[in-house]
Amino acid sequence: MTAALSEIHPPPGGWTTDDLDALPEDGYRRELIDGVLILSPSPTDIHQIIAGRLMVTLEEGCPDDLQVAQGVEVRVSKRRSFIPDVLVTTDAAAQRRTSKYEPHEVVLAVEIVSDGSQTMDRITKPALYAQAGIPYYWRIETENGIVVHTHKIDSADEIYQPTGQFTDVVKIDEPWPISLPVSRITPRHYRAG
Repeated sequence: MTAALSEIHPPPGGWTTDDLDALPEDGYRRELIDGVLILSPSPTDIHQIIAGRLMVTLEEGCPDDLQVAQGVEVRVSKRRSFIPDVLVTTDAAAQRRTSKYEPHEVVLAVEIVSDGSQTMDRITKPALYAQAGIPYYWRIETENGIVVHTHKIDSADEIYQPTGQFTDVVKIDEPWPISLPVSRITPRHYRAG
């Protein structure tokens, strides 16, 4: 299929993950919310630098039974699919060498907020990640300096509870003991705002 994006129309009944698999690779990040296709342009360089540095920094202290990845799809259902900026999965899931994980295989999902993703990363994705049972969620804000917000699921209510807001050092005990200087994930020539 080589149709231009403007020529792609939703299938009757909405999009499914099977439809996603049939679309061409064109540099767009595709996610599904209840059969609605969400397209995002390629991330900015600042976004990618933060994601790359976070992935490397988390990997350095990650326990052997977990694996850190970047930009890999999480298929919640046939009509819901997300691509966290950084995620931590079980090592057993990572050994499958897949491009798609199931929610029960994901331990931590991380989103880096950009101008076009504020509502998705602050409201929509945390609600749906919690509903899917992903135990931990981090949101990284970049507008007024790098701020890392950490959350843990309250499984009874299927919502995330805040566990910290960090501008200097992310210091938490779960999903493993982490002491991460925010300067390690901050791009060299980063300017807030």
